[in-house]
Amino acid sequence: MHIALYGATGQSGSRILTELLARGHQVTTVVRNPAKLSARRGLTVVQGDVSTVDTIAEKIKGADAVVSAYAPPADETDQLIPVTGRFIEAVKQAGVPRLIIVGGAGSLEVAPGVTVIESGHLPAQWLPIAISHQKTLDLIRKSEINWTYFSPAGFFVPGERTGKFRLGTDQLIANEQGDSRISLEDYAIALVDELESPKRERQRFTIGY
Repeated sequence: MHIALYGATGQSGSRILTELLARGHQVTTVVRNPAKLSARRGLTVVQGDVSTVDTIAEKIKGADAVVSAYAPPADETDQLIPVTGRFIEAVKQAGVPRLIIVGGAGSLEVAPGVTVIESGHLPAQWLPIAISHQKTLDLIRKSEINWTYFSPAGFFVPGERTGKFRLGTDQLIANEQGDSRISLEDYAIALVDELESPKRERQRFTIGY
């Protein structure tokens, strides 16, 4: 497959890039500073940004899917919402069959009808990005494109590539001790699995140990 990847220099994006290339996919990464990525077999690095629909559409044309691991500025997390809107329009304009978004865990349920955000257990410093991700999910659910929104576990951290994890839909996945965690590496496995064998088109899904 030919995948257009945004956010390839970030924590999740870099693992997704590694997983895609290891499986033999052709990847075009769109980055502001191409010097941050070294040459690798199967990788094309192009300079670009997410400032306009046309800018994105031009870079993703011909791809089988777009993966957005875009992360907004920490002090302006709501930038995630208009950027996602541009991705939606660019996918339509370029005729790309699918968009997968690296999402957030705040909108997952910890009890029937009660999200992580609403539970009151989320530390205050994480509320802005969690709420921005919730708004992004609401936006993409209203779109007409073929989307998938992939929420990580509560703790989304560097770790081992084990290939052993659980998948779910709208409920936070936690172990018997109540710990909700997934490594960036295992998250990347599940995302590329979904690209290769679609099971959750126009759905949100999640992951955890």
